[in-house]
Amino acid sequence: MIIVLRLGHRPGRDARLSTHVGLAARALGADAVIMSGEHDENIIESIKKVTKEWGGHFQVSYEKNWRNVIKNFHGVCVHLTMYGLPIQEKIDEIRKNKDILIVVGGEKVPAEVYQLADYNISVTNQPHSEVAALAIFLHEYFRGKELDREFKGGKIRIIPQARGKKTDEG
Repeated sequence: MIIVLRLGHRPGRDARLSTHVGLAARALGADAVIMSGEHDENIIESIKKVTKEWGGHFQVSYEKNWRNVIKNFHGVCVHLTMYGLPIQEKIDEIRKNKDILIVVGGEKVPAEVYQLADYNISVTNQPHSEVAALAIFLHEYFRGKELDREFKGGKIRIIPQARGKKTDEG
């Protein structure tokens, strides 16, 4: 089970980015996303709607207390941060674990997160997006196999094209 914990969501400022964290998590192999920070039912419903329309099994929820999520998780906690150890040095070790909580920041990440995490991992030590970090982490974790996933039960499916857009909406 791979769960993504989105820290510090702020509805007025982070709506699009938090939605993209959830969508990237879903599309690239995570099983669930937990939003923390300010409660925003629109984000939760938006991601649930995508899952219903596009298929697959993906859970989305809200938890006010992110500390409890980390402390009560039975598995390893991977905090994605540009200050962490390079992913290429630790990914083989992390892959040995099936239950992973991936923590991605929003507003300033509390110092406590760095202490609670089993791994503080960077995909680069340069400023970048948490969505990019999550995508690269999941891609490395799954060794690219997440790109071949099938999403069962959806109403919409893209038919790949060299040009243009084509969908099968059944």
